[in-house]
Amino acid sequence: MKRVLLTMALAAAPAVAAPIAITGATAHTAVASGRGEEVIRNATIIIDNGRITAIGTGLPVPAGATVIDAKGQPITPGIVAVPSDLGLTEVGGVRETNDGSARSSPYSAALDMAAAINPGSLHFAIYRMAGVTRAAAVPDSGNALFGGQGAVLSLAANGPTVTRPRAFQFVELGEAGARLAGGSRPAAYAQLIDLLDAAKRLAANPAANVGGDDSGSLVKRRDVEALLPVLSGAQALMVHVERAADILEVLKLKTRYPALRPVLVGAREAWLVAGQIARAGVPVITHSLYDLPNDFEGLAASRNNAGHLQAAGVTVAFGPLGGIGGTTPVNLPGYAGNAVGQGNVPGGKGLTKGQALAAITANPARILGLADTGTLEAGKRADLVLWDGDPLELMSAPVAVWIDGAAQPMTSRQTELANRYKALGRTDLPLQYPR
Repeated sequence: MKRVLLTMALAAAPAVAAPIAITGATAHTAVASGRGEEVIRNATIIIDNGRITAIGTGLPVPAGATVIDAKGQPITPGIVAVPSDLGLTEVGGVRETNDGSARSSPYSAALDMAAAINPGSLHFAIYRMAGVTRAAAVPDSGNALFGGQGAVLSLAANGPTVTRPRAFQFVELGEAGARLAGGSRPAAYAQLIDLLDAAKRLAANPAANVGGDDSGSLVKRRDVEALLPVLSGAQALMVHVERAADILEVLKLKTRYPALRPVLVGAREAWLVAGQIARAGVPVITHSLYDLPNDFEGLAASRNNAGHLQAAGVTVAFGPLGGIGGTTPVNLPGYAGNAVGQGNVPGGKGLTKGQALAAITANPARILGLADTGTLEAGKRADLVLWDGDPLELMSAPVAVWIDGAAQPMTSRQTELANRYKALGRTDLPLQYPR
């Protein structure tokens, strides 16, 4: 048995040649039990071939394993960020670096985001240092309702980066969808049904005439073909929608297309129809800090939204959806912590710590169909984050990250610049600085 300091283990090559045993950890598993989230104190986690092979207390350490003493610190599953523009956008204000929105393309649903993912993006290291191990690259709708097919990504330093291309389809409804479709919600729903019905005809008859590929075609055949997996349930359909009435319209689609797997994104008024969402078995990706009626489709926005959805039995995930906190996945633990705090507000409806952790780990993994990710259990991928304090506290930070059992570098362009310039002497400053 080989014992090493934590810092030495992290400096090792990322290839996993021998088992790893993380001992003395406080394991927040994100696994729900009858008493809430299962937390294992003084836990030992055995990792071999990129998987968790055992987790518990008092476990024997395999011969030859590298042992890392967690010293009682919290360890959690890796954070799963959905939606995100990771790998699609480098600088939001520079159009040339933005591949997530094709505003002049003749195609919409046929667009495949996997083709544009840039593994060299500086954002991968920044998010990885914050504990994000998996992400979903989600397109924006350009000039049509459908934005295209998103991809599931690994943030591992030495790939592969795209682990599941064409994992889901994205569609814009509500106020934004109405604008894209010609000015009204009826126009948006008519366009949506037109495309899905065309896919239904194509599924029944591959030779059916469902649209052309010339510039004058209202419906492009390639877009219709791209919706076949959505219609069969092989791809989830992420739907950005906020208003309660719009949410109910999305739920009705399951009657018309029984295999459809909608995922509600945004859903600020979802708490008003939480029971209907739960009965339909539709998950929700939302934000814990939505509480302002800053547009007409979010007049009933409430910080109790996630709490009501959780109580109704809805699968709830938190995403970096803009507004307070911006769109960076770095803030996801803070969003989860705010959902816990909401339960302490008089009249508030919040989440437990276990539910909040699951909302940024287990639940988004489940929504993306990542059955082997998102919790600390034997057989799951070894995506783990070791923290220096409570994972849901703003002042806490990861001290170690593993993806598929491989220790990840805890540096980024930001840390490299900080190290380069923080120790400069006065004589090293540019001439325009006073000495």
